[in-house]
Amino acid sequence: MKSILSFLTIALLSSTVQAEIGLISCAEAKALIENADASKRPIVLDTRGGYKDYFRGHLPTAQHMEFDTLRGTDHAVPVQYLPDDLTSALLIRAGVDKDRLHLIYATGDVLPNDEILSSTMVVHVLEKFGVKDVRIVDGGLAEWKKQGFAPTQEYFGNPKGTLPEKGITTTAANISDVQAHVGKPGNVLVDARPINEFRGEDEVWLRKGHIPGAISFHWARLVEKDNTHKFKPFAEVKAELEKAGITPDKDIIAYCGTSREGSLLLFYLKHVAGYPKVRLYEGAWKEYVWLSGKSLPAETGGDPAGSK
Repeated sequence: MKSILSFLTIALLSSTVQAEIGLISCAEAKALIENADASKRPIVLDTRGGYKDYFRGHLPTAQHMEFDTLRGTDHAVPVQYLPDDLTSALLIRAGVDKDRLHLIYATGDVLPNDEILSSTMVVHVLEKFGVKDVRIVDGGLAEWKKQGFAPTQEYFGNPKGTLPEKGITTTAANISDVQAHVGKPGNVLVDARPINEFRGEDEVWLRKGHIPGAISFHWARLVEKDNTHKFKPFAEVKAELEKAGITPDKDIIAYCGTSREGSLLLFYLKHVAGYPKVRLYEGAWKEYVWLSGKSLPAETGGDPAGSK
């Protein structure tokens, strides 16, 4: 009886899961991973930065693809996205495939851990390269264990994948896009970093503060406090976003320190809330502070958007 129910669950999921980018529950992910037909199983990618975390335990059939393999120093600026040919090779090697569903996850469930950002960053890269069927496992490995599902220590490697012929050019923004964007009616520039970095009260950055005209909306406002890999329902944060001026009628560019925090805003606004016009400034603050001989303007101070 149990095997029949499992078969029916998988069949139902297979018939209802459509190609899109969004969230999937741990129970739904488990059913798909356990499909008896290996060709219909999803590609599972563990995006954590710590390879020893993968060794300690991961989702069944998960291949480790550490998020920072997709970035490197370019023209002195650290953690810039790699050239497309190198990124393509890495994605193909990881098994990313235009015809398959991809499940993305990480772990580390309470702040200051920010591994969820590795997942949203990888989703951004996949979307940019034209991959249309991607889900983040809501709650990550912490929720997987909480549901009573066992992780594994067995290694898994995907066969080489095949990328779409064309990527998407509407999801990423560069510095010229940002400069043309700021200050125009209907446009919003959102800084996803913690408020101390927005204000310039940090020890991290070469220059302090934020891009003039940006508003502060910390990415952690969109996830649960007891598990930063579990996203709050849109209905729960809708009023908070509206109070901050982040509404679906706006043209939105998100940014942060290195583009991970901004990628979470991009993912949530576009693929959970359904906002139609959201982009990510990939260069982020670490690039902004270095450009034009470190002469681009910066502002300090300010409060979180919608806090008053």
